[in-house]
Amino acid sequence: MQKETYGTLYGIGVGPGDPDLIPVKAIKALAKVDIIFAAASTKNPHSQAVEIARPHLPADVELRMLGFPMTKDAGEKNAAWRAHAETILDEMAKGRCVAFLTLGDPLTYATYGYVLTQIKGLMPEAPVVTIPGITSFQAAAARVNQPLVEGEESLLILSGVEGGQQLRKYGEAVDNVVFLKAYRNIGDIATALEENGMLASSVAVANCSRENEEVIEDVKGLAERDPAYWTLVMAKRPR
Repeated sequence: MQKETYGTLYGIGVGPGDPDLIPVKAIKALAKVDIIFAAASTKNPHSQAVEIARPHLPADVELRMLGFPMTKDAGEKNAAWRAHAETILDEMAKGRCVAFLTLGDPLTYATYGYVLTQIKGLMPEAPVVTIPGITSFQAAAARVNQPLVEGEESLLILSGVEGGQQLRKYGEAVDNVVFLKAYRNIGDIATALEENGMLASSVAVANCSRENEEVIEDVKGLAERDPAYWTLVMAKRPR
């Protein structure tokens, strides 16, 4: 089919959790799409992104969950991304406008980024509009009233899934650091921060902007409890 027959894909970041933090542009896009896609586990159809956006969704809009396997197998993950990209393109080829919802920002550690890469490979001219969203670390910094970065300082954004090894890699070159997904290996993250003289200035925020939000100043103490899945850590190098 020709490009002009295609509907538009809107990649929408719904923010960290508070429905009031969804961008106005995203709300306008949600009001006009025919289908809303969202990522879910293959074992559980729940989508946190859908729940956040629900107050802004038209009552009659079609919701469709796309199951993604929770695996480290690259081939299995790539097959899922490609299959879901094909599903989205099939609907766009019918002239339907669709949205793909994601937590935080759609291009920051988000499933949407992988699907977008597949869509661009399969149909480079497909109409795509990506709408940025407020990230969890932006909302967390606002929650504790702490600047993320100032002047000529650097800011390093890391996944905490593998612990604090990436901070060790960059060491003293980092002025400020954020660990996202800092729940499973919080002990090693705290150790890496301590090694770099940043533990005393660190703070953790769990479930940012949600009803069960929690600010934890004793990051090292988090290793003695089961931290929430939606936990991040921010730290600054002392001046």
